[in-house]
Amino acid sequence: QVQLVESGGGSVQTGGSLRLSCVASGYTFGSGNMAWFRQAPGKAREGIATIYNTGGRSTYYADSVKGRFTISQDYAKSTLFLQMTSLKPDDAAVYYCAARRGNTGYGVLRQSTYNCWGQGTQVTVSS
Repeated sequence: QVQLVESGGGSVQTGGSLRLSCVASGYTFGSGNMAWFRQAPGKAREGIATIYNTGGRSTYYADSVKGRFTISQDYAKSTLFLQMTSLKPDDAAVYYCAARRGNTGYGVLRQSTYNCWGQGTQVTVSS
C-alpha cells in the first residue's frame, strides 16, 4: 500500500521561500509520475509540478509557478521535494503530493492521472 506524507509547510512573507517534502512508502521511485498539487479555499485543486520518466527524466510546471518552483526527487530517501521561491499571497494553499504507477507524458497535471495522494500541508503567505 502506497503512503505519501507531506511536510515543510508553514507561514512565510511575500518573497520568501519554503521547501516541501513528501516521503513515500510502498512506492518505487521512477516507476511512475509524481506531482504536486495545491488547493486554495474556494478553488479547485490545481496541478503545479510533475516529474516523470519516459525515456529520460522530465519535469513540467504550471505557468503560475514556472521559474519560481522546482520539483525534484531523492531516490535514496524516497522523498519528493518542491522548492518554492519568490512566494506570493496567491501561492497560499494546501499542497498535496501525488503519485501514480506507470510513467506518462499525457495529462501530467490532471488529478485523474494520479491515484495516490497525501494528506496535504498548509502554506500561508502574508503580504
